Amino acid sequence: MRRRFAAVLLASALLLSACVAEPAGMPSASAPPSRSASPPLFTRTPTPTPTPTPTPVDVLAGMTLAQRVGQLFMVGTPVSSASRATIAAVRDRHIGNVFLAGRTKKGRDAVARVVSKLTALVGPDTTADVPLWIATDQEGGVVQVLRGRGFSDIPYAIRQADDDARTLERSAERWGRQLRRAGVTMNLAPVADIVTSHDTRFDNAPIGALGRQYGYDEDTVGEKAGAFAEGMRAAGILPTFKHFPGLGRVTENTDTSKDVHDTVVAADSPDVDVYRGLTAAGPSVVMVGSAVYDEIDGTQPAMFSPTVVGRVLRGDVGFTGVAMTDDVSAARAVSGIRPADRALRAIDAGIDLVLVSADPSVLPEMYDAVLARAQDDPAFAARVDEAARRVVEAKTGR
Repeated sequence: MRRRFAAVLLASALLLSACVAEPAGMPSASAPPSRSASPPLFTRTPTPTPTPTPTPVDVLAGMTLAQRVGQLFMVGTPVSSASRATIAAVRDRHIGNVFLAGRTKKGRDAVARVVSKLTALVGPDTTADVPLWIATDQEGGVVQVLRGRGFSDIPYAIRQADDDARTLERSAERWGRQLRRAGVTMNLAPVADIVTSHDTRFDNAPIGALGRQYGYDEDTVGEKAGAFAEGMRAAGILPTFKHFPGLGRVTENTDTSKDVHDTVVAADSPDVDVYRGLTAAGPSVVMVGSAVYDEIDGTQPAMFSPTVVGRVLRGDVGFTGVAMTDDVSAARAVSGIRPADRALRAIDAGIDLVLVSADPSVLPEMYDAVLARAQDDPAFAARVDEAARRVVEAKTGR
């Protein structure tokens, strides 16, 4: 699976050149032929030495600090156009990841044109030739950014769950191939939140009320979200499980409400445990939410908590891949925190990728703050390098 991602996502510009050694015993090309030697009956063609693929360490060694910081951000752009702000973010601040935001019914070709304008920005002076992640929200139901010719209308997750796992996996592979044809490489889906029950689902504003859940227990959510993710992987799309450690028990939506608290979910809850199997099954990203979890760390939103990210996600769950934030640009849950501090606190907590999707105008303040601190603080610079390495590893499949 990781080799498949390497083939799909690693840009050819990252390949190192290698010389082919002359076979032992063969004369130098500049040496005259021996008159006493009998002519060979056949000429053996030397086997070329395989061109080595650079490791993430090799890639990072060739990047400036500014470029490594750029890999830690995903900036939004309207799906209908590559905005000036987003183009400037990639060109001037080396941002390595873009999120297609909003809604479109214009179909695959229109999306592909937008994506091509963005991917054309990749180069040695912008992203150090590391390819962009092009991401979107293609869950299904009310959360489906891309529609129109070339894109299926994807059912709500709760309706996807009516299919058996193999059928759902095949459907997700088809949906994933549609994304790949448009140039998308990462899907911020599936939802892994466990809603309490069918009877109370409408009390859960961010998930249950919108039909975004795959079910009401750990086994069902693990099976069906896992099938969706596997189909995406088969199509060359990196899936993202969200919203760790779970939004299935809250009543308010962190996008529109401040101080959203979960008073139930603990480190040993099914809401957390479901991530063990999901993340062990193959490459993925985990999105950490912005609610506060009183039974884990009641002092701050999960994405800013070293306890949630470090002890629970990295330690208890054992996840070693890329951990990203939910949107920190316009979510009401983080509106009382300066944009610069949102980025700094997330990276300090162990987050690798900061999502700035709804309001890209705050990206310069966030990026500049992270770069400035990395220049002055060796420990923080090491944290940046660790995060950038995880992102590059995920992009290259190594």
